[in-house]
Amino acid sequence: MTNNRPKGTLGESLLQMQVITAEQLQQAQEKQNEQGGKLSEILLNLGFVTVEELASFLSIMWNVPLIDLKTHVVQPEALALIPEELARKHLFIPLQIIGDSLMVIMADPDDYIAMGDIFAKTNMKVQVAFASGADIRRAIDIYYRATDEIQEKVNEFLPTDTGNREAELDFSVETPITESLDLLIEQAVRDRASDIHLEPQDNRLRIRYRIDGVLYDMNSVPINVHAELASRIKILAEMDVTRSKQAQDGQFSIKIGEKSIDIRVASTDTINGERITLRLLDKSVALFTLPELGFLPDTLKKYRSLLHYPFGMILVGGPTGSGKTTTLYTSINEIDRKRYNIMTIEDPVEYQFENISQSQLDPKAGISFASGLRAMLRQDPDVILVGEIRDKETAITAVQAALTGHLVFSSIHANDAVSMITRLIDLGVEPGLIASTLIALLAQRMVRRICTNCRIIATPTVVQKEIYLKEMGQELSSVYKGTGCHLCGNTGYMGRIGIFEMFIMSEEMQKMLINGVGIGELKDEAVREGIYTMKHDGLLKVKEGITTFEEVMNSVFTIG
Repeated sequence: MTNNRPKGTLGESLLQMQVITAEQLQQAQEKQNEQGGKLSEILLNLGFVTVEELASFLSIMWNVPLIDLKTHVVQPEALALIPEELARKHLFIPLQIIGDSLMVIMADPDDYIAMGDIFAKTNMKVQVAFASGADIRRAIDIYYRATDEIQEKVNEFLPTDTGNREAELDFSVETPITESLDLLIEQAVRDRASDIHLEPQDNRLRIRYRIDGVLYDMNSVPINVHAELASRIKILAEMDVTRSKQAQDGQFSIKIGEKSIDIRVASTDTINGERITLRLLDKSVALFTLPELGFLPDTLKKYRSLLHYPFGMILVGGPTGSGKTTTLYTSINEIDRKRYNIMTIEDPVEYQFENISQSQLDPKAGISFASGLRAMLRQDPDVILVGEIRDKETAITAVQAALTGHLVFSSIHANDAVSMITRLIDLGVEPGLIASTLIALLAQRMVRRICTNCRIIATPTVVQKEIYLKEMGQELSSVYKGTGCHLCGNTGYMGRIGIFEMFIMSEEMQKMLINGVGIGELKDEAVREGIYTMKHDGLLKVKEGITTFEEVMNSVFTIG
């Protein structure tokens, strides 16, 4: 709070600045006297001001920022300082600890009684930000329930004999276990987690979230809860609750606020019990565009031109979790669906497109990548997406499809672009066929983006300078890093971006393949033709302040 604010209360200040009229202020105050509540919330509910108008006023006149609680993450240490009862009483939520201050988000930044109570409780200076009352109530429901109520719900139901309890459970009504699972998933969605890991230990159930590719410990509950929680998940995913020793897969959907979440479930047996992983797929999230993936301008221009080839094969390579499926989806999304017949075979379908025929593997029905691809070829397709080439039959069928007038997209596990050729040869595809069908090879990795809210300039180490000079032929004078803040959950990172290298098949490469040259010679030729490697792409993103040197080193400098 600053001393530049207009004199008087919030209502008087809004009147003074002509944001509201005297009649509106009087009506709001009368309603406040009758019903209680915060004046700011009453003004919003009556429609006298919008959240944007109120936020703009507070920001300019009182130096109080608007905080979007849908994107900001509440710091657990800050939350622990304030009891839920106090937060609900004054309609605020603690956001983060900044030195000797506590930043709180309030519906009424003019509430000095609340600030006094906060100071009395924490003995810390109070910094104020603004959000609507509705958003704050929802945040209180989520955060206090996520940190406290999960444990409370679990404590309500601690069975002493888990031997044959699964068959007796009735999950048709809300129980502490069902509510705990709902809270775990809701918190994971709010934290932008892609996966939830439930890992039984000797005496506890370890719960971890994967956020931006990194696993974080989130909670721990008594091991006695494990069987009931596993049964609840397996029932939702239509898995066999009586089989805990055999690996199973399933899926279910859940609604979290306005988000529709698909959840893929995988279970496997360990010496401590059944380990379960939940993969979260937010169906409400819009698909990325190619520029948003992280392509360099020149690479983007070349890659986009390849998407309009009448036939041939484009392969995307990288390890598991490197974003291959996202790149494939984004690629076919650029193709005109009204003009072309686009079909896919996937494992599983992760994003549903309009006007694209999508199918997925079904081993019980005998549908594999190869059989699904053969079936698609009888449907007069123009463009085909094969989720992954992982065996000889799929590889040969995909190459034949590309030879017979179809544009084929697929993914393959390989360290770099040129190594994808070796992988195809290992799978039994003749080098001559590879030379005739391959249009381009795109290798990629995912690295974490530096949080722009807490990004600062830093001095590179001697080793970093040496590596940059060796790889880029230039001096590196500065790098960037995130210090950690409420927005990124104090990690210094927020979101991820791709690092790419693209190899376009040239006539010289075709000749070399047909003549049976080794992988080393192919890589040398790629360098001569000006391939921009993942190392170069990553280091350029380091210099531009998009990611850190450590991220690039960990992701691409293990490549030969």
